[in-house]
Amino acid sequence: MRVLVTGGAGYIGTHTVIELIQAGHQVQVVDNLVNSKEAALEATSKIVGIPIPFEKLDLLDREALGRVCSSFKPEAVIHFAGLKAVGESTEIPVAYYQNNVTTTLNLLEAMQDCGCQKIVFSSSATVYGEAQYIPIDEKHPCAPTNPYGRTKYFIEEILRDWVISDPSQSAVLLRYFNPVGAHPSGTIGEDPHGIPNNLAPVITQVAMGKRESLKVFGDDYDTPDGTGVRDYIHVTDLARAHVAAVEHEETGTQVFNLGTGEGASVMELLGVFSEVFQAKIPYEVVDRRPGDIAICVADPSHANEALGWKTSLGVREMCESALNWQSLNPDGYKDD
Repeated sequence: MRVLVTGGAGYIGTHTVIELIQAGHQVQVVDNLVNSKEAALEATSKIVGIPIPFEKLDLLDREALGRVCSSFKPEAVIHFAGLKAVGESTEIPVAYYQNNVTTTLNLLEAMQDCGCQKIVFSSSATVYGEAQYIPIDEKHPCAPTNPYGRTKYFIEEILRDWVISDPSQSAVLLRYFNPVGAHPSGTIGEDPHGIPNNLAPVITQVAMGKRESLKVFGDDYDTPDGTGVRDYIHVTDLARAHVAAVEHEETGTQVFNLGTGEGASVMELLGVFSEVFQAKIPYEVVDRRPGDIAICVADPSHANEALGWKTSLGVREMCESALNWQSLNPDGYKDD
């Protein structure tokens, strides 16, 4: 299958490109490199042993996007591209709506022009907001608490309407919980620009001496140790779910939670990292971040059954692979 991967030079994108190629699919990556580097695709090419077709473009450039779709003629699209930081979204909400929602509309137009009828969307568990019950299944009400989560929710609704307009079209909405880890080779991993927004890369950078300490945002949540509880999923397991979603033949709109079904607090995850690192990793407790919630744990049973997909890697493997990536690439990917 020919699969267009938007944002394919990013953290989850590169891992998914590997799984797609190894499953026999043909890929075309487009990325504006705002939150990624072309060097990540070069490293990915070394893993799969073939060059990865890549076009640097912004999905806001409708004409350029149309040219790529017309040339490649994708049979499916995996849509990763978008701004993705909860805290930042509360500071610059207009930029998040402009970037995430408008680019998706452009993408759908380009897909319609070239006859592509299938999209797999990189959504998020943030669409649920404060958990009304745990674990969270796909029937849980959606009430996102921040602009980032609302952009994901609005895009989901747009995709539902797109599918209703033509029943031969399909949209698979993948609601991620918390990706962690790196490829087992240590060749690719999470390399955020500037100060990381996710927990794991901050911990690994502190472990490697690149940062003084981890900031724990709040220890007064209603959780066993007061710190936020999340469902962490290995990025390789997450990538494999995208292959299963692309190969899923059912039309209409399908929604799947992608997680392990088990939660770990910030302090618990830090403890596993310290155990793997064989040294204490310094931290300090600071105020909560706007938009954060106490607990977010998935019920992944629907994805397990309908997609035939299950996670196979645990928290320890996540921490080991993340530290391996950081130790082999202390400064991340080389600048282009």
